[in-house]
Amino acid sequence: MSELHIHGLGSIDDVTLEFGRGLTVVTGETGAGKTMVVTGLSLLFGGRADQGRVRAGVRAGVEGRLVLPPDSPVWARAADAGAEPDEDGSLILARTFSAEGRSRAHLGGRSVPVGVVAELAEEVLAVHGQTDQLRLTRPAEQRRALDRYAGAEHLALVQEHRAAHVIWRRLADDLDRRRGQARELAQAADVLRHGLEEIAAVAPEPGEDVDLDTLAKRLGDADALRSVADTARLALVGDVTGDLGGDGDLPQDATSALATAERALAGSDDPTLVLLAQDLADAVAVVSDVGVQLASYVADLDADPARLAEVLDRRAALTALVRKYADAGEGLAGVLAWSADAADRLSQLDVSDEALATLEAERDAARAELAALSARVTAGRQAAAEGFAAEVGEELAGLAMKNAQVSFRIDTDVDQPGPDGADEVVLLLSPHPGAPARPVHKGASGGELSRVMLAIEVVFAGADPVPVMVFDEVDAGVGGQAAGEIGRRLARLAREHQVVVVTHLAQVAAFADTHLVVDKSPDTALGVTATDIRAVRDEDRVRELARMLSGLADSDTGQAHARELLAVAAERGR
Repeated sequence: MSELHIHGLGSIDDVTLEFGRGLTVVTGETGAGKTMVVTGLSLLFGGRADQGRVRAGVRAGVEGRLVLPPDSPVWARAADAGAEPDEDGSLILARTFSAEGRSRAHLGGRSVPVGVVAELAEEVLAVHGQTDQLRLTRPAEQRRALDRYAGAEHLALVQEHRAAHVIWRRLADDLDRRRGQARELAQAADVLRHGLEEIAAVAPEPGEDVDLDTLAKRLGDADALRSVADTARLALVGDVTGDLGGDGDLPQDATSALATAERALAGSDDPTLVLLAQDLADAVAVVSDVGVQLASYVADLDADPARLAEVLDRRAALTALVRKYADAGEGLAGVLAWSADAADRLSQLDVSDEALATLEAERDAARAELAALSARVTAGRQAAAEGFAAEVGEELAGLAMKNAQVSFRIDTDVDQPGPDGADEVVLLLSPHPGAPARPVHKGASGGELSRVMLAIEVVFAGADPVPVMVFDEVDAGVGGQAAGEIGRRLARLAREHQVVVVTHLAQVAAFADTHLVVDKSPDTALGVTATDIRAVRDEDRVRELARMLSGLADSDTGQAHARELLAVAAERGR
């Protein structure tokens, strides 16, 4: 991310932020709007918009410029959306919002669904904030963190366990339902069985109703249809069979006329007339073929009252089924659909001893498969727990919790497996020697909790493939030596990633490669409070660090301390 432009969002009227390589920190007075930078990034990549943050009467917008390597998977997804790189080879993202809550997203000059840019975020951006820390205090989230640490193969195993759990629960619930509602299900099955037997007795075929309608009309109109067909046959080929009572005075038929014309032209020496004669010969063949088909039609068209009565009876039987089992307008197809659905439902209502025994065997087999998967998931978590706790402990040692010990307690209940396994995972913390290990959300102070959660974030962030990482005040409740260690760790991450940190700690800000300051001041002309973001360097940066340390930007003591922090950060960040 090389540039971020925010317009009309919250207290920000119009600002452009330029991010450098490495570590960028965002600082400012409390309430100045530092977190709007994080909000802007989140919105740019598909985050949900809060219409309350959009200034009245304006259309808010966020625009970002991504500089990506040629092999980034983002390019392929962008190309699928029709996006194109900018002139300098970067990729432009933009999103606009109205006060009514509507938003639009653009990628590489093309309008795209918000979901497209949200997909890109998975490859580009990872946001770590206080919300993530609070979420990690929950046992379920601690279990997910351990699963994530265990690796892709273990995560695939957990996913397989979820699918097996769904199958087992479906079979178990079905068996319980059939046993508990045997009488009601048997009655419902009788109704379905009666309907299926009634339909089977008639044995309708797909499309049979349409065919019967056509046949009934033909049988009922046999005499009229025969007259029409004979008239046409006579006009085409004449009374060649004599069954029309011809006496020699019939008009010349089409076949004879065409043949006469063909013979007349065929005897000519003119090439054009010879070609036309061939066309006439073809026409004679077509007319003769139609005459043969009409003769066949007439031969098959018998006035058969008995057959007509049979057809009408069959059609009445089908109509009765349609009236009883099909919705309006569905016809016989609705009857067949009801039959197929009823057969499927009947198989689920079977409460016979044989059906229940079969279902019980299927349930037990699914339960055995689930138990085997649960055991593998548990083994994977136990194998990963020690390594994960050790890495978190190493990070805590550098965060002024040198003697703290972190461990996982994995309680397994094989009789009550859940979708994610049979384990309850709890992260335990012993803050100092002799202290009992207690669940981290119960036994840690606010500062200790922040450091534990930051240590977990750092463990994960180091292996995170995304190029841009954002940390939103994850150093809350931390100070002193631990604050400096946080800054050093973030600077270390910034060697491999672009890291953006919103912080209130001068010890963290001192490690920055780029330092952005958020200023907030009343705008009397517009009657609103405006926010500006500026990059600080040299003495301006010293003044900002002094303000963060002592609250007095012009304090000589504060500035001296700020210069010392910068020198220490430069030395330790090497």
